[in-house]
Amino acid sequence: MSTIGVGIIGGSQGGWASISHVPALKALPNYELRAVSTSRLESAQAAAKEFGVQGAYDNDADLLAHPGVDVVVVAVKVLYHRELISAVIEAGKTVYAEWPLALNLAEATELTQRAEAAGVRTVIGLQGRYHPGLRHVRQIIEQERIGRVIGTTMVASGMVWGPQTTKDHAYWFDNTQGATPLTGAALHAIDALNVTLGEFEHLSANLVVGRKEVTVTDDGGKLLPVTAPDQISVIGTLEGGAAASVFYRGGTSRGDNFRWEINGTDGDVVVTAPWGNLQVTDVTVEAGFGADTSVSPLEVPAEYASDVPVGLAGPSRNVAALYTNLAKDLRDGTHTVPDFAYAHRRHQFLDAVERSSAERVGQTFG
Repeated sequence: MSTIGVGIIGGSQGGWASISHVPALKALPNYELRAVSTSRLESAQAAAKEFGVQGAYDNDADLLAHPGVDVVVVAVKVLYHRELISAVIEAGKTVYAEWPLALNLAEATELTQRAEAAGVRTVIGLQGRYHPGLRHVRQIIEQERIGRVIGTTMVASGMVWGPQTTKDHAYWFDNTQGATPLTGAALHAIDALNVTLGEFEHLSANLVVGRKEVTVTDDGGKLLPVTAPDQISVIGTLEGGAAASVFYRGGTSRGDNFRWEINGTDGDVVVTAPWGNLQVTDVTVEAGFGADTSVSPLEVPAEYASDVPVGLAGPSRNVAALYTNLAKDLRDGTHTVPDFAYAHRRHQFLDAVERSSAERVGQTFG
């Protein structure tokens, strides 16, 4: 297979792309990072030097015109997704957009339709499904080792969205900016739940702003009003009839920051983690079957990490697995990785959650 050239819009040092995409791409033999762009040429050049690439731009159009860039990663604030993703589509490049795809369902619909009309291949950064531990859980469910799933409960923390923040991250607390507890940590985890157990057919939701203000520590202790709900409750019924309950809170807990139980007619699975952002954390999988009176730790078979280069961990691990499967798709003409059509479905879910909470009525999602 020929080498796939990648360019990253938003590839600054210390940013999300630098700790996830860059290590993944460097570890994969069939990819090469060839260009980065940021809002300032100085930061782009510094990032390019650190990452060992030649292309450094402060004009995204120059990155899009780079003849060696086949895949463009959009890793900037959601506020700028519509404009930048549209430009990538117009350039005819494969576009890998970080989640969420857009600020709202209307924008997500527009981008999805635009990409489909242009015949451009798309990828959305919902990589949690590739976590080796969660793959093992899916196999347990598919093999019916716990019988028929009758219920599931997930309780977790968003880790950020606590009582303090910095000026650079204050936008997380603004519900209009697209990077909220609901669209971020909660949706990544709910997506893993859906991939494992099926979609919600019916749901009711309650979104509450628990912390009314956040302290901006590097701005003289300024108090900033919070508009993004940081207490998220979703209950409903999944495909197949299982009951589901999800609760995500902002900040951290002195108790468990991630606990997910899956209960079946003949067994139980428990997934725990020290960090509530499921797509980047390590997990512990425990299960009990049949006559067992408690759950016990399960070792995750090595086969579930076969598409992850040895030594990768943390944020880059599942991103690398997504890239590995994207390379197979590009080679074979298949479409296995989550794309914009899939992201649009997730935005429809978010819209249903927000409407349920605002209208105080359940929503059919199907």
